[in-house]
Parts: sequence; C-alpha cells; structure tokens
Amino acid sequence: MAGALALPGCGAPADDATLEFWSFTGIQQDEQVDRYLAANPAARIELSEIGTSAETADALTAALAGGRAPDLVLIQADDLPRFIAAEKHFLDLRGFAGSDVAAEYLPWAWDAATTASGKVVGIPTDVGGMALAYRADLFEAAGLPTEPDAVAALWPTWQDFVEVGAAFVERADAAFVDNVSTTVFVNASNQLPVKYYDDAGELVHDRNTGLKDAFDMALEAHAAGISAGAPAFTPGWSGAMARGDFAVMAAPSWMLRVIKSTAPGTHGQWRVTSVPGVAGNWGGSYLAIPAGSRHPEAAWDYIAATQSPASQSEHFAAGGPLPAARAPYADDDIASFADPFFGSSAIGGVLTRSILDMGAVRQGPASATINTAFLQALTAVEQGSLDRQDAWPSALDAVAVALPSASADER
Repeated sequence: MAGALALPGCGAPADDATLEFWSFTGIQQDEQVDRYLAANPAARIELSEIGTSAETADALTAALAGGRAPDLVLIQADDLPRFIAAEKHFLDLRGFAGSDVAAEYLPWAWDAATTASGKVVGIPTDVGGMALAYRADLFEAAGLPTEPDAVAALWPTWQDFVEVGAAFVERADAAFVDNVSTTVFVNASNQLPVKYYDDAGELVHDRNTGLKDAFDMALEAHAAGISAGAPAFTPGWSGAMARGDFAVMAAPSWMLRVIKSTAPGTHGQWRVTSVPGVAGNWGGSYLAIPAGSRHPEAAWDYIAATQSPASQSEHFAAGGPLPAARAPYADDDIASFADPFFGSSAIGGVLTRSILDMGAVRQGPASATINTAFLQALTAVEQGSLDRQDAWPSALDAVAVALPSASADER
C-alpha cells in the first residue's frame, strides 16, 4: 500500500468481522479477493457475484431503498451516475483517503465518481481503453494490410472505416464487423465530449448532432452490408467469432480476455489496433462503501490494498484490467504490453494512447437507460424488425417512455 491510499489506524477485518462484498460477474474479482486474503489471513470476506453489472446495480438500488446494503460494492462505470445522484447512501471516501489521493488517478476517471458537492463516492478500479481487434488472416486473404499500424492508417475517420469494410466484403467470404451497435456506435459515441448530458447536467440526447452522427454512421455501416448482425455477448456472436464469420470487432481492454476465452482456436490470428480517432474509453468500475456498511474501515482497507497505483499495475501485469491510476502509464510495463494471442500487436501502446488522449465525458443518472434504447434500435434494424429511417425516432420514443421527464416538451 503506497501514497495517499494508506490510511493510518485502519486494518484488515477483525476475526469476528466478515466483510460483505457485492460484485458483478465476469471481472475476476475473486482473484483480487484471494490475493488480499492471502496477505491478510485474519480477514474474512464474503464475495457475492450478483449477476451482470446492470443486475448488480439494480440489486444495490433495492438494497439501499430497504436499508440493507453490503459493506462494499463494485459498480460498473455506466451504472455509477445513478448512485452519484443518490450520494447520501454512500460514505465520502475523502474521509478515508484524504484530499491528495485524486492526483493518483486519471482525472476524468476520478471526476466521474465525484458529486457536484465534491463528495467522492467511489475509487476507480480500472478503465476500458478502446481498440479494435481484427483477423489478420482474413485481411490478408482480402488483399488488405495486416500490420496494426498500416491497418490503423486505413481508417483515420469512421467514414473511412465503413469504406474499408465495403472493400473488404467485396473480396472476402466473411462480414467485416460483428455488428454496428457496439463496434461502430458505442465506439464512436464514446469519443464525444458531450454524449447524453451536457456540462450543466441537462439531457441533450435528442438534439446532440455529434450523437446523431455516430448513430447515422452505424446505420450507414449496416446499409453498406459490412455487418454480420451478431449482437454482442449472444451465443450467435460467440460462435461467429470462433468460426471467423467476421473480421473486426470492438476490443476495449477488457474485451481481449473475452476474445481469448470465446475463440481459443484463433490464437495468433487476431491483431489489435486503434479505433478511428484513436482516443476513447468503454468501461471501468468503481469500489464504493454504502453508508450502512457495518465494517467501513475494513472495506476501505480492501480498497486501499487492492487499488493503489502499484496494485493496479500488478493486477494488469497478471492479466487484469487496464489501470485507472496515473502512475502505471509512466511505466513501460503498460506501454510495452503484448500478448502472443494477438500476434505482433503493440496492445499496451494502443490502449495507452486511447486513454491518455481522451477528455472527460459527462454522464448522468439515465445514461445507461438511454444507451440501451439506442443500442436496441440499432439491433432491431440489423435483425430486420425496424426500418432504418425509423431507428432514431424509435430510440427517442423508447427514452421518452423510460424517462418521461426527458421528453422535449417537459424540458
């Protein structure tokens, strides 16, 4: 434990204290818990992986309303804004960390967990630098460059990306992208300085021209016939990935492990390169201590021990997520990171540029709900149940139904 994260007087849970810790699945939080327990044999932690990140957030919302929350909880970045709006239900971590700890983390990651009053609701555990993974063997068969830098040079803009896709499908037996909702829309919209909320916290999703451009670009990619139309994280998507039915997919840092586990037989065939525009983030999580925690000091000790800059760097080196702390990016361990599964790709350099070049994106309590509406509209277009020209109005209608206060006549 180093720097401002060290809290005098705090220690691991006493023998009679069991820390109740809620997490979501698929993030290997059990590995960090095991390492912490190995270093603190007197500690006891009951880790519950509730479900998906959204399911965990819903369970936490219900628990907070019922006055029975866990001692410690991991919150996914997309779900964090709703808890920022409910700050009274969480301890202010400045009381544990001190005022200097903010400097140890990427400013935009830290700011995302800070309320308007300055209260710190969570400590960032990781971020999700954006990248694209592509099948070098399929690119070669289509007569395209295969080395990551040369591939990135093909698509300085998203319009170029779609045009490369159109050229690819003319020469190949595979689709270019897995789907347009995540690989095009999510990546492109996550690069916007203003997405669903403006800097004043007002909803602007229905009049944000940058967001509309990202949505239209996804529709253009679909119309160009470059997509396999396989929604991410579905059985069909997993099978298509393993078979080589598509050549390109979104690859934020956490997705690399998904590719390896989903398509182990493709070892050495993938490469990783930059997204058009280079910068952007998709993902990340935060550790928070509910106000009703029975063991807040023990909860903080776990945060301090596992999320210091040194610990985040060690976790990344062991195959974990991309650090949210600043110091690791000054260390060559991340910039030089590579993985034989992805061939000659300079993965660390791609992810580092993505993270360090981006600016803060304002989120709000309904960000996840609005995002789901846009993704569902694009998926419906790809599946043939919604006409392209109706997609944007359909997404806005879905938002208005989910959030009546977001309708234009009420703002």
